[in-house]
Amino acid sequence: MKSCAALIMSCLLLSSCATLPNSPTTNATLHGDAAHPIQTEDWLRTELYFGIGAIDDETHAINEMRWREFLDREVTSRFPAGLTVFDAYGQWREKNASTTERLHTKVLVLLCPDTPAQRADVEAIRLAWKKLSGDQSVLRATEHSDVSF
Repeated sequence: MKSCAALIMSCLLLSSCATLPNSPTTNATLHGDAAHPIQTEDWLRTELYFGIGAIDDETHAINEMRWREFLDREVTSRFPAGLTVFDAYGQWREKNASTTERLHTKVLVLLCPDTPAQRADVEAIRLAWKKLSGDQSVLRATEHSDVSF
C-alpha cells in the first residue's frame, strides 16, 4: 500500500513539471513599438471628469452621439494610441451657488509620456469641452505612473 501511494505521489510530482504542448512561454508584456513600451519612465496618468448633464434635468444633457463626436474630434485625434472612458456619477457646486448639482459624468483616463506637447493637448481638450458645454471647469487629476504594455 505504501509503495502504491509513493508511486502515485511520484507521478503527480512528475506531471506537475511537464509542459503542455503549445503552452505560452512568454510573459504578459507586449514587446511592441515606442507607443507601447515594455517599461516607461516619466509617463503620466491623467483623469479628466466631464459633467455631461444634470441627473434631475435630462433635457440639457450632452447625449451619447454628441459625446462621441467630441471624443473623436478633440481627444482621439490627440491621443490616437489609446484611452479609456467610463461613466460615473458626480456632484459639483458652481461658484457662488447654494446647491450642489448631481451630474451624469464621463471620466477620461489618458496614459502618455510627460511632455509639454502632451500636457498642452490635455489643456486643449479641457478648453474645447468648456466651449462646447458652457461648463466652468473640467476636473483634471494627474499623477506620475509606471506602465507596461
